[in-house]
Amino acid sequence: MAKTLVAVTACPTGIAHTYMAAESLKKAAELMGYELKVETQGSEGTKNALSDADIAAAEAVVIAADTHVDMTPFKGKPVYESTTSEAIRDPKKLLEAALAAVPAGAEAPAQETPAAAASAAGGRKLIGVTACPTGIAHTFMAAESLRKAAEAMGHQMRVETQGSVGAQDTLTDEEIAEADAVIIGADTHVDLSRFAGKTVVEASVTEALKQPAGLIEKALSGQAPVQAAAGKGGEAYVQQVKQAKAERSAQRSGPYKHLLTGVSYMLPVVVAGGLLIALSFVFGIKAFEVKGTLAAALMDIGGGTAFKLMVPVLSGFIAFSIADRPGLAPGLVGGMLATNLGAGFIGGIISGFLAGYIALWLRDNIRLPQNLEGLKPMLIIPLLSTLAVGLLMIYVIGGPVRAILDGLTAFLNGMGTTNAILLGVLLGGMMAVDMGGPVNKAAYTFAVGLLGSQVYTPMAAVMAAGMTPPLGLALATMVARNRFTAAEHDAGKAAIVLGLSFITEGAIPFAAKDPLRVIPSCIVGSAFTGALSMLFHCQLRAPHGGIFVLAIPNAVSHLLLYGVAIVAGTIVTAALVAVVKKPIAEAAPAAG
Repeated sequence: MAKTLVAVTACPTGIAHTYMAAESLKKAAELMGYELKVETQGSEGTKNALSDADIAAAEAVVIAADTHVDMTPFKGKPVYESTTSEAIRDPKKLLEAALAAVPAGAEAPAQETPAAAASAAGGRKLIGVTACPTGIAHTFMAAESLRKAAEAMGHQMRVETQGSVGAQDTLTDEEIAEADAVIIGADTHVDLSRFAGKTVVEASVTEALKQPAGLIEKALSGQAPVQAAAGKGGEAYVQQVKQAKAERSAQRSGPYKHLLTGVSYMLPVVVAGGLLIALSFVFGIKAFEVKGTLAAALMDIGGGTAFKLMVPVLSGFIAFSIADRPGLAPGLVGGMLATNLGAGFIGGIISGFLAGYIALWLRDNIRLPQNLEGLKPMLIIPLLSTLAVGLLMIYVIGGPVRAILDGLTAFLNGMGTTNAILLGVLLGGMMAVDMGGPVNKAAYTFAVGLLGSQVYTPMAAVMAAGMTPPLGLALATMVARNRFTAAEHDAGKAAIVLGLSFITEGAIPFAAKDPLRVIPSCIVGSAFTGALSMLFHCQLRAPHGGIFVLAIPNAVSHLLLYGVAIVAGTIVTAALVAVVKKPIAEAAPAAG
């Protein structure tokens, strides 16, 4: 009876080495009288996917890969791992080594799923990822909320947090393999390829923060979608995956989520560039005009380089969120064209969505013979999508968008006092509506985008208004102590630091407990701060940093008046909270 094996070949691009290794193994197996089925993996996905039946019937598994391959489907099987180069050079050696690893007289053990093992132990193992555009407060609060809910329900849970500083508490391959389900609480793009074959529930950061138990129940219910996996085959499974993807797409917030993904990758570039520009002003507001000086070097790094990358990065990662890697090249090129054509951040947003959806359409609709499929990700999609986006930007979109942006810039630079105050009220109020949520991020993104057009007053209003809610609530806990619990007094101390650092989310614990009183008070206080900042014509050249950036000379114009605006809004917020909240002994049950 012929010996039966299965194999997986994979390289980073999934083109030459992947297929050459597969063919080499097949021919060697045929000559040796073995039965062999080979699955290939690459940037275009999985080809000739191995089914559960294929894996169950195999005596051993050969992995010839230069990149990560999910081992979960092969649990309980003898596995021999090597490289694609070795598979091409000496396939017979690999096949013999794989069979040599099979214990004499051993039968393939029944594969117990991680879920079954966990159930037998009485608890379930869960993993999760939380991510928001800035990766500051919401990310970690959502992670803690999921962990506590899982513990209360008798389950184990590990959560990885992702933000602008990168991933923390990163999940290991072992933890992923053992997990029964995955919960994603994110407002930005999260790479799901690691979770192939796992039940995945996708939700927003807010849902993970406020409804963790519901997400855990859904993840363990058996009704949640399954992430497409290597080592899974069959038409029924393919249809299941397609249906799951459609369901998840319907649940997502679509364009908003793609935009926030772009913003999350753009922010570190903007913050670094803005702070370097601000540092150049330490030597004088015009010092950078003298070539060869440190001020000029700082301006070249911050304004001449970082700020020029702002729009391409925004555009590129909007496209990446939509179409994954195929969208990156046309998105980056479209963003650079938007910068060169003067279309600014508005043009970058448009080019990002164009690039993403064009690349996605090309990926899904171009059909080639199997031996030419490898050309799609490296040649055909980048060429056609970049060409299409580039021509549209140059001949159709760039000119009109530049005119719109120039008109907006002229209006903002020349608007009268009344219009300035109204804009300040609007932006300030938006910063406090959801304290780091979609409305807050929309106002912040608008202000950041205008920095590239040398319009600095909205940025000042937005940062001042974003500092006001936590500072106002911290002040309220001091002047109206009988309105707050001991836990809220402790939260007030932390809110001082968060507010001074321009982390509006510091107000969330108060708003979550008593939203009908706290949120309107914060909106009024932030709107007042924004209005004063615009009235005083305060300008801010750095997009983040809170009180710490105010120490940089010339980073903020009318510094004293800017401080007055922040203090005034803080006092208004505290006063309103003190008035509308009742003493603890008399307070009615808080709304929400």
